[in-house]
Amino acid sequence: MASRRDYYEVLGVSRTASEDEIKRAYRKQAFEFHPDRNQDDPEAEAKFKEAAEAYEILRDADKRSRYDQFGFDGVNNGFSGFNSTEDIFGAFSDIFGEFFGFASARGRGPRPRAGADLRYDLSIGFREAAKGTEVELNIPVETLCATCKGSGAEPGTSPETCRQCGGSGHVQQAQGFFRISVTCPVCHGQGRIITRYCPDCRGRGHVPESKELRVRIPAGVDSGARLRLRGEGEAGSNGGPPGDLYVIISVEPDKTLRRQGQNLVVSREIDMVQASLGAKIEVPTLDEPVTVDVPKGTQHGEVFRLRGLGLPHVGSTQKGDLLVEVRVRIPSRLNKRQEELLREFAEIEAGKTVTKVQKFLKKTMDKVVGE
Repeated sequence: MASRRDYYEVLGVSRTASEDEIKRAYRKQAFEFHPDRNQDDPEAEAKFKEAAEAYEILRDADKRSRYDQFGFDGVNNGFSGFNSTEDIFGAFSDIFGEFFGFASARGRGPRPRAGADLRYDLSIGFREAAKGTEVELNIPVETLCATCKGSGAEPGTSPETCRQCGGSGHVQQAQGFFRISVTCPVCHGQGRIITRYCPDCRGRGHVPESKELRVRIPAGVDSGARLRLRGEGEAGSNGGPPGDLYVIISVEPDKTLRRQGQNLVVSREIDMVQASLGAKIEVPTLDEPVTVDVPKGTQHGEVFRLRGLGLPHVGSTQKGDLLVEVRVRIPSRLNKRQEELLREFAEIEAGKTVTKVQKFLKKTMDKVVGE
């Protein structure tokens, strides 16, 4: 081509196009000018490379910004184009795999694969969760075979390169205009064949094992909390890293204390005399019991807040509060003397009410007469 075209023009998008719009435009261009689809068109490969170059710049926010400001001079130092279609397949393997349904990577041998993540459900007591604790876990896990070091082959032997795929793990098949890459049917994508299996793992490269771990549970955790132990999952394949272990916590309820976020709630019952005259009551906490002064005239359902006696915030020195909810107990049975005293109390209260009404009426009449 005589000269380089503007990248936005190449992809047919505006300068304000979104990332998704740019991706869709490149997909369309890549499909239209794909070399396998245009084997008789010498210009197709050039256009295929041109579209890839435009997409490489515009999909990256930093490169796009420099291109918008300085044009080709802004990106020439960091990108010099693609030398071949193989480079394009390798750079945008996700695009071709997602939109065209075939693998574009031409690498040899099986790729490293991370090991599987594991989940362990752990139930702990309420006060263990409140204070924090350390527990021992016994985890069944697949680990790397020590005999064959994960190769799956008998010690002293090595896996052989698959002759069908040449070690790539994939073979090419023609399908319409395209050559698609499929998993090798002989080695099943491994790129190698084991002729003599390891006697311990029987070719798997992994063996089941029981792993003991000590896990620190931080203070203040609640049900549903998830602890991630990196690298404590199952072993990877082909040199891949091990997976992770996720410990999911379930906290058993306490008989006395209820959780409300990082606050604790406790209900204490007092009789009507204590509520009327005031009293001192003992209240449980996560540590030793404390004494709470209940003032005169306390009503049923009143809540008293004891600051700093709740649960710690995970990873912090701050703590929630202890909320003491007072419940006034009304006696269901009274003896004769108790009834007499309550009736006398009621008469006194009624007298107070009458006196208050009389004073109100007298004050009102005096005001009226005065006017």
